[in-house]
Amino acid sequence: MAQKLYIQTNGCQMNEYDSDKMRDVLQASHGLQVTEIPEEADVLLLNTCSIREKAQEKVFSAVGRWKKIKDKRPDIVIGVGGCVASQEGEAIQQRAPYVDIVFGPQTLHRLPQLLNEARQGNTKVVDITFPEIEKFDALPKPRAEGPKAFVSVMEGCSKYCTYCVVPYTRGEEISRPLTDVITEIEALAEQGVREINLLGQNVNAYRGQMPDGEIASFAILLHFVAAVEGIDRIRFTTSHPLEFTDDIIEAYADIPQLVSHLHLPVQSGNNRILTDMKRGHKREDYLHTINKIKAARPGISLSSDFIVGFPGETDEEFEDTMRLIDEVGFDFSFSFIFSPRPGTPAADFADEIEMDVKKQRLQRLQNKLTGLATEQSQAMVGTVQTVLVEGVSRKNALHMTGRTENNRAVNFVAHPRLAGQFVDVLITEALPNSLRGRVVESSLDKIVKQAS
Repeated sequence: MAQKLYIQTNGCQMNEYDSDKMRDVLQASHGLQVTEIPEEADVLLLNTCSIREKAQEKVFSAVGRWKKIKDKRPDIVIGVGGCVASQEGEAIQQRAPYVDIVFGPQTLHRLPQLLNEARQGNTKVVDITFPEIEKFDALPKPRAEGPKAFVSVMEGCSKYCTYCVVPYTRGEEISRPLTDVITEIEALAEQGVREINLLGQNVNAYRGQMPDGEIASFAILLHFVAAVEGIDRIRFTTSHPLEFTDDIIEAYADIPQLVSHLHLPVQSGNNRILTDMKRGHKREDYLHTINKIKAARPGISLSSDFIVGFPGETDEEFEDTMRLIDEVGFDFSFSFIFSPRPGTPAADFADEIEMDVKKQRLQRLQNKLTGLATEQSQAMVGTVQTVLVEGVSRKNALHMTGRTENNRAVNFVAHPRLAGQFVDVLITEALPNSLRGRVVESSLDKIVKQAS
């Protein structure tokens, strides 16, 4: 009987991707099968994120619950991976000695070996090194799960924003060779994947080696991905304004597979705050880039990240961010109150802003963003949107669900055999978190003709 694996994932899409790879390597090496019930598992893995405040405490809270399982079944193995593991290392086992394995984001491919060591009685199994690109070379062949797939093209970050812990937990920017990325995408396309989401901490900083020794920019990578047969939609996340070069902007004019949606974090609309954050760009630079993108791809949907209450932020500096939101007209975006991360420069900045003030600012900003997103959803009613059908809706077994180019979920009546296909959907209703629509008949006729 196959042993079972339970993985709890905290954090970003990179972590989701990494968790999938943890599953793949342990399934290939030890035949572990995923379970959704921790009490059933023989191996319990926690993939951690250190972006938000009190991340370490959440880790010990989670593994503390698992200790009760291990008390009853001492042979189970508990592992902690991800960014908190990279930060804390052996300190995790010192505080929680029942944790058997500690591993970083760059060493998840070594999990089979680490698991064997733990089962042989080694109580200090820790590997939080940064072996560069080795991780990708050691992973099993990619496995598609539906018509969409994430592909990591680079790791780490070399920007060192003052508030961010990522360079310290994932290392400097390292790009995968172009051929390796394209080979993985071709394998996924052969399995029916139609949409690729390229991942990286600063994905547009990609600089991958080509077979001739030349270096491929992110724009060149986009053109190569678009040339893969079967890939009809390309997304990427997360990008940095500093790396948003003109050739990437031109790609929006030249590559139809590139979706009309872009997530480009700005964090603040005030130049002094941007300088203190060490973002490397000014408000004017960001707006100049956005205007060029809008010219290359009219109607593009834009989203961003915002940090509210950065140390020293005045009321007027916060209003600069609110004005920037109006000027750009962002869609769904992410916003957070500043959270000091241990080991980052900003953790030592004097922070005299009252928490009540920070919360009020965040609420105002989120209300504005929600209002803009609602307006854009309402504006889509009556339009026809191309939707990649992902599967049966979780809320209604008679409905199928999929996403528009601007990443909105749409539910509509359709046959399950349409899963994995692109269909045209007339949007009939805008709900708070999704859209409703009906399939355009001519779209179905086209699919039938293609199949015959």
